[in-house]
Amino acid sequence: MTTQDIAALDAELNAMIARGDALDAFEKFYADTVVMQENEQTPTVGKDANRDREKAFFASVTELRKIDVVATAVSGNTSFSQWFMDYTHKDNGDLRYHQVAVRTWADGKVIKEVFYYG
Repeated sequence: MTTQDIAALDAELNAMIARGDALDAFEKFYADTVVMQENEQTPTVGKDANRDREKAFFASVTELRKIDVVATAVSGNTSFSQWFMDYTHKDNGDLRYHQVAVRTWADGKVIKEVFYYG
């Protein structure tokens, strides 16, 4: 895959997430063996386990006010997306923050994703 191919896939994935179709995007773009990690936490391995994690996150959001892609970049088989999120979490209240998603791609699928936020 070329850098342009990855940029196009990443743009489509980001657009789906931004319009509220994150779970459909997960099904379309993530490999069965995907490894996902939040900051320095223990990685979650496999599509089934990560699907459960994603569903639990979205079930905990009681109000989504804004989710926007701020910036993107691609280098080799890695894409970078900066996001701004503003939402209410059922346990943590109102949250507003920036997050960076770093995705590693192979054969048109995300095989690794790490989220960095503070």
